[in-house]
Amino acid sequence: MEEQIKSEFKGSGFDIEDEGEVLNKCLTFCINYSLNPSELVSSWEVYYLNRQLNEPVVQSAEIDGFLLHLQNQKKESVIKEKEEAGLHIYSIGDIEIIGNNEDDTKDNTPGTPTDHQSLLSPARDTSFLTHENGLSSGKPSKSKLVTPFSKRTDRLVVKFSLNTIPDVEDGKQEPNHGENAENDDDDDAVVRKVLPRKRCSVIIHGSAPKRGCRFMCDMIEDRLNALENRIRKHIRAFVASGLYEEPTDPTMASQKSIFAAGMICCDGEGHLNEKSLMLQSSIEYSGGECVRLDLQNLSHYSVFPGQVVGIGGHNPSGHCFVASKLVDFIPTSIADEDLNPAKKQAIDQENQPEPSDFYKQRELSMIIAAGPFTTTDNLLFEPLAELLAYAKRRPPQLLVLLGPFIDSEHPDIKRGTVDISFGEIFHFEILKKLEDYVKCMDSARVLLVPSIRDANHDFVFPQPALDISLPDLQSEIVSVTNPGIFEANEVKVGCCTVDILKHLSGEEISRTAADGKPIDRMSRLANHILNQQSFYPLYPPAESVPLDFKLAPEALQLSLVPDLLILPSDIKYFIKVLSSENEGTNHKKCIAVNPGRLAKGEGGGTFVELDYCGGSDKINASIVSI
Repeated sequence: MEEQIKSEFKGSGFDIEDEGEVLNKCLTFCINYSLNPSELVSSWEVYYLNRQLNEPVVQSAEIDGFLLHLQNQKKESVIKEKEEAGLHIYSIGDIEIIGNNEDDTKDNTPGTPTDHQSLLSPARDTSFLTHENGLSSGKPSKSKLVTPFSKRTDRLVVKFSLNTIPDVEDGKQEPNHGENAENDDDDDAVVRKVLPRKRCSVIIHGSAPKRGCRFMCDMIEDRLNALENRIRKHIRAFVASGLYEEPTDPTMASQKSIFAAGMICCDGEGHLNEKSLMLQSSIEYSGGECVRLDLQNLSHYSVFPGQVVGIGGHNPSGHCFVASKLVDFIPTSIADEDLNPAKKQAIDQENQPEPSDFYKQRELSMIIAAGPFTTTDNLLFEPLAELLAYAKRRPPQLLVLLGPFIDSEHPDIKRGTVDISFGEIFHFEILKKLEDYVKCMDSARVLLVPSIRDANHDFVFPQPALDISLPDLQSEIVSVTNPGIFEANEVKVGCCTVDILKHLSGEEISRTAADGKPIDRMSRLANHILNQQSFYPLYPPAESVPLDFKLAPEALQLSLVPDLLILPSDIKYFIKVLSSENEGTNHKKCIAVNPGRLAKGEGGGTFVELDYCGGSDKINASIVSI
């Protein structure tokens, strides 16, 4: 048998070091683990590839590691046999039979058992079945029918609500969630069916970046130009507003008070602090040189690396600029109140405005949810199925889903245990469900926003829109870029799936006035996006963000204050009404929304249901746990 083992190794292109010892141990492995020589060599090939060994030589030093590999294989095999005992693996044929026999599915269709099974339509919901082509993770344990998600107790509970609409109009029923809703079967006490909504209009702003564009080939010159253009944009706004004098060089020694503009940066690689603050001015004014910045005389401030500010103060020695005033926003007197009309893309096929009686302008009902859309213990996408079931009972005009859809950080995706492509998972588990949803809801529209964590999409920021190949539903299911701006019923919405709030939270330093009102930190972080007119004003970016500076200048601009700003984050969910801080202009309010994550670990997360009725002072919004 040792000769057979040796022959199998030679036939597979492997030499053997110290033949006597290695072959003797391999013979022992064959006996202990009931392997024939061919199976043993096949296992060695897997081990060889996983370890990325340099030479095709069976070395005695690797035998102990190979033994551990065989033990793990045996352990997984035993677990697989136990878990598969008594389970039926459903095929495509079984699914077709279930779909054609509605009466049988009501009693026999296996699904996630819940206390409110009426929320899910058994005839449509086949996401809990294990498909023949392996739409689950490829692991046997994913075929189990009872999951931690199905066992959760707090379902469809309102975590937070913001209601500024005193009266309910048009006979619309208000949601009856309630913190103490205990009887889910009492005539749908948690979710009540409402009258169908009228179809909304959708217009997408901006056109960059395009699908298939080249990315991650930016040069140092591109980075320099992107930062320099941001500083110059702020300087032009300061001068044009008439509120500030022409900026001067902050690095020059001066005993009199001057006004300067530049970007906040750190003097080292660590986190920003009061001792490491630097101001980098424009190349036009100071040659791009930096000067140390002293903010001790300011009663309150909030700064972060990459923030472009106006600074009033003096530099007595030429080495340190002592600030007496800080302006951390762009005056909007010259800011674009609307985007370039040439870059608007109407989603309606005829590219014509809809009749005035087809929808009510400036009124919009939305459901907003951010991925992941499946729990970490499987790839069954149970939270997404339940969200769509909720949306069928309380149909919004627009369903906004923000990535990640196929999360690259999901344990099964990271381990590579799925046996079909990421694109196929996205097609079968996401698009098919959405296709069924819009087909049964006449007036429904779905808008998708990708994420840099999407395994099936380009790993770059900013990101092109998702490629959705649904010719029959191209106006019902659409995608925007990340970040993106769109209009629905003339309500301007900006969205970005990169967790800028979390990144800013880790880099920002601030001081609050002792006698001032307490400032909500989440509102302050979200206000940075509006004040800097950029979806990602932080520089240098977080290590996890593949920021492309060749695409960034056009795609990251936020040249207007949107009515709604969607910023999904791992930070706790919130709904905030923000007010711009511009001097000499009307304060335009914006609603900032962090819907949280639809799935958190092995349990459910949260989503947002929002009714916008003409302005930030007329909204009805709820954060609901799934």
